[in-house]
Amino acid sequence: MSEGVEWALHSCVNLAWIGPERAVSAARLAAWHELPPAYLNKQLQALAREGIVTSTPGPRGGFRLARPLADISLMDVVAAVEGPEEAFRCAEIRQQGPGAGPKTAGGPECAIAHAMGRAELAWRKALAEQNLDEIRQQAERQAPEAPERLRAWLATR
Repeated sequence: MSEGVEWALHSCVNLAWIGPERAVSAARLAAWHELPPAYLNKQLQALAREGIVTSTPGPRGGFRLARPLADISLMDVVAAVEGPEEAFRCAEIRQQGPGAGPKTAGGPECAIAHAMGRAELAWRKALAEQNLDEIRQQAERQAPEAPERLRAWLATR
């Protein structure tokens, strides 16, 4: 996974802490964690295309959550940023080079592709079962002052 997934997940939690009454620009969200604004904006636009956040143009515009964190799974964010493609793509190298086996139409699936597919299915299922509100709650247990620190920082700038 790209670091954009991490950035997008943190941005969603930060937007929840900021609240729905205020849109925040990608540049402001990026500055909070010293991230490159253009690259974070790309991740936020991907979230907007999937209906996870909304984007309002203009000088007072920015991003807001489009739905409650409890309705956003980790898999929703991963799919928005990384796309729907499978992480592992079998190129059937077992059919190349001097080690190539006999080519049979409809032969058995590559054992490696099968194992990787099963692992990816389990990974996707686990991500789909956890929502961002659970992540927010854990973050607040670890750093109870974080939401107020973020709001205060935004208010001074």
